Amino acid sequence: MVTGQVQFDSHTSNVVAATVATVNVVTPGHALGRPYPPPAGTELVGRLVAALGPARRDRRRPTDAQVAELGEHLGGLRTVFELVEVDLDSACERVNDLLAATRAAPVLSRHDGEHWHLHFHPRDASWAVRWAGAMATSLAVVLGGPSYDRLGVCSAPACDRVYVDTSRNGARRFCSTACQNRVKAAAFRERHRVGP
Repeated sequence: MVTGQVQFDSHTSNVVAATVATVNVVTPGHALGRPYPPPAGTELVGRLVAALGPARRDRRRPTDAQVAELGEHLGGLRTVFELVEVDLDSACERVNDLLAATRAAPVLSRHDGEHWHLHFHPRDASWAVRWAGAMATSLAVVLGGPSYDRLGVCSAPACDRVYVDTSRNGARRFCSTACQNRVKAAAFRERHRVGP
């Protein structure tokens, strides 16, 4: 069935969504108009595991040290979203740096009773590097294709969450409908405050 939404292959779409979600979990700043302090400790582990969503095949819970290691890579991944809108060349170079740092390379893998499938990391990579390599690869797939401009940072005031635009027309500017509605409501109030 064709939905009209941009869809990469299902694994890439899941990993791009996981990249967005995990970057947003660990990034301090603002979300939906409010200050956002990232969680710590067991709450951080739980939130990151939940953010990995359908892309997560390994059901073992990561350690605090593994999560901290992934967090170091997520800052670099966030930079890609920030750069796409202003300097695509720098965004692509940043992804290349992340691919090199994680030694991301395609490898077929079969584990946990699953069929053969692609991974994008060395076989001996740590949990964090496996995820960082897959995430960098997913962003490389997006940036190397016609939908490179679908990555962004929310343009609503007091929100700096990243997003991937999978809409039909590619006109998304907000991380969520909540932020879109906040901006529309503020514009409506301003028009009526000023009057005709």
